[in-house]
Amino acid sequence: MEHVHNVSEFILLGLSQDQELEKVFFVLFLFFYILIVFGNLLIIVTIKNSQNLNSPMYFFLVYLSFLDLSYSSVTAPKLIADMLVKRKVISFSGCMAQLFLMHFLSCTEVFILTVMAYDRYIAICKPLHYTTIMSKHVCNRMVVASWVGGFIHSITQTLLTFQLPFCGPNVIDHYFCDVYPLLKLACTDVHIVGILVVANSGMISIVCFFVLFVSYVVILVSLRTHSSEGRIKALSTCASHIVVVVLFFGPCMFIYLRPSITFSEDKMVSVFYTIIVPMLNPLIYTLRNEEVKSAMKKLWSRKLSLDRKQKISWVE
Repeated sequence: MEHVHNVSEFILLGLSQDQELEKVFFVLFLFFYILIVFGNLLIIVTIKNSQNLNSPMYFFLVYLSFLDLSYSSVTAPKLIADMLVKRKVISFSGCMAQLFLMHFLSCTEVFILTVMAYDRYIAICKPLHYTTIMSKHVCNRMVVASWVGGFIHSITQTLLTFQLPFCGPNVIDHYFCDVYPLLKLACTDVHIVGILVVANSGMISIVCFFVLFVSYVVILVSLRTHSSEGRIKALSTCASHIVVVVLFFGPCMFIYLRPSITFSEDKMVSVFYTIIVPMLNPLIYTLRNEEVKSAMKKLWSRKLSLDRKQKISWVE
């Protein structure tokens, strides 16, 4: 297929065409993004500086927080900046880069969440073999596999979109470059490409969701044989994972597990998994996890103690 890219830039319609409403959104989403950056960095720094948080669960949680911070940063800063201007523009290459990074990072997160569910399954259902099965080497390989899987998914989506001819119009009814809004602008029949995009995203979503569902069903069934204290602790940890999975997978499956058509609700649903979920994840994992809260308190106490010593040293 001949590439016809007469379009050098795309115009984004954003979340709203109401300028007064956009000013409200600017303040709101700027506040959300600050929480995303602060919350996820806090989790990463806490786990990296705590000797007690060295289990595979926290190893994966660092990557989850990094991914939340990264993929929200692909869309949120542009969204926030665009709320201050009338004409929201993104270059063709910038659009393709945003599409690639968004799918790369979010798909990697899907795999990391799946790996975390497997980790909880081994920890609860096979505790005697946990350290052997979930060795550092195995955990590293799982993370690498997640990154590779995310890259393969994303490069496929991006190449399928990039090879389409875009000869105008160039107005995207969204606040970032995604596959379905771009397919609407291609000046050719995109039926086959649409099927391939859905098959690519759908297969990953369904397989991962099935693995997650089975893992947590088996975990919940096996908890009946645990002590009351062990059951409460395991349920607390699993509840956090389940909430994150539902919050992340629900909107993603609504967007990508359907024919290549767009709905007016898509933008608000996208806001949920690109901004709201990355903001909520640190709260979910800290408020429900005593070990993380304790490590944060120790880290804060250590910092205050160090600051106090430095002040005394400076005075002397």
